[in-house]
Amino acid sequence: MAEQTITAERESSLIEAVPKQLFIDGKWVDAEGQSTLEVIDPSTGRRLCMVADASAQDGWDALKAAEAAQPNLAAMAPRERANILMRAFELMHERKDDLALLMTLEMGKPLTDSHAEVAYAAEFFRHFAEEATRISGGYQTAPTGNARFLVAKQPVGPSILITPWNFPLAMGTRKLGPAIAAGCTSVIKPAELTPLSMLALADILDEAGLPAGAVNVLVTSTSGKVMEPLIRSGIARKLSFTGSTPVGRKLLEQASQHVLRTSMELGGNAGFVVFEDADIDAAVQGALLAKMRNTGEACTAANRIFVHRSVMDEFAQKLSAEMEKLPLGRGVQDGVRVGPLVDATQLDKVDALVTDAVDGGAKILIGGRPVDRDGYFYPPTVLTDIPDNARMREEEIFGPVAPLTPFDTEAEVIEWINATEYGLVNYVYTENLRRGIRVAEAVESGMVGLNQGAVSNPAAPFGGIKESGLGREGGDIGIEEFLETKFIGIAM
Repeated sequence: MAEQTITAERESSLIEAVPKQLFIDGKWVDAEGQSTLEVIDPSTGRRLCMVADASAQDGWDALKAAEAAQPNLAAMAPRERANILMRAFELMHERKDDLALLMTLEMGKPLTDSHAEVAYAAEFFRHFAEEATRISGGYQTAPTGNARFLVAKQPVGPSILITPWNFPLAMGTRKLGPAIAAGCTSVIKPAELTPLSMLALADILDEAGLPAGAVNVLVTSTSGKVMEPLIRSGIARKLSFTGSTPVGRKLLEQASQHVLRTSMELGGNAGFVVFEDADIDAAVQGALLAKMRNTGEACTAANRIFVHRSVMDEFAQKLSAEMEKLPLGRGVQDGVRVGPLVDATQLDKVDALVTDAVDGGAKILIGGRPVDRDGYFYPPTVLTDIPDNARMREEEIFGPVAPLTPFDTEAEVIEWINATEYGLVNYVYTENLRRGIRVAEAVESGMVGLNQGAVSNPAAPFGGIKESGLGREGGDIGIEEFLETKFIGIAM
């Protein structure tokens, strides 16, 4: 997209236009007691607006609305559900500039990243519009010949969807798309740091013709108090969560009370491997994409970068040069490629991880200190000589920090890659096809990028293994997460 200047008036008029209430049973309503919470612009630290702050009672109202709407949505013709999703897809593209700017204002990412996310998010609606009409079962003769087996797919039922702050639009459509396509109503809770994108999306779904109660949006500053009773109620039959592993563990325990179907997209600790035969320039560009997308605030971000010792100096120099060129600033400004972190807590965490590594002997090639300006900015940073006991070897960085570690053998780097409880994604750069396939099969993760620094695609299954989660989103398998398989035996 062409760069453009965003005026203060444009920002204010957009914020003014976004709904700021809860969306329950097809209506915009105030929270109980008219309670509100503050939404902050992370590039300035200043308030953008106030939005409704849901109570536990508001949560119950939303779940009851989803329960009441479930039979009608399940009975709706698949083509009709598909048409609603396609209309929403079209509306998202018509309003792409507003949606991108809104996302940048509440989350901080550069407008180029926000525009890419809007396109990515909308594609989930188109993809699952197509999947809605492909739900199928089976028919066969029993081996004994005296019966027939009929296999049907039916909606799981009311679903609870919880999304994170780092991709506030795409994580919503990635869950809502298959839920609507399968015929499942939902209560969706966006992160309190970034609620505006989801509120704007609810407005789009309403305009697209989604029946009242099919999607209900709760924004709340007391997630545990509001959401736990809903998960434990037994009314909802599905829980889909994207967020941290510690929170995911708690939600799994809550979901176990009534044995809810669960999908969990949890933390990551992605390894990025550059072999000696890799195209170094391509690997540098791949590392930039895998590390700096979303200013590093992504579960798929390259967190541990392993480079063969023979090419370490060249790779480190080229990566540092490229990262140092990335302009940092407010995401609405022309040319900016690195925005702020989402809040002061995240800024302090990134700074603490870098300080810990440097205190242990790591060397700073570029960056390494918070930026002295309004907002929550941390510069692109490259570190080498990471000590074995550095916290960043085990913890997600969630920031623009690239730690480089040399390796000598394929067996050694595979061992290091797998030495984590996480297993979301890994990246491998090599010009040797056999090695690429061999390593891709050996690393323990749900996804592998082979000579590419991005793996996310609505048409492909997204998800991890080990403590990175359960289930898959996207692809043809994504809708299965919202469908139950029913066997019907027919005597002959």
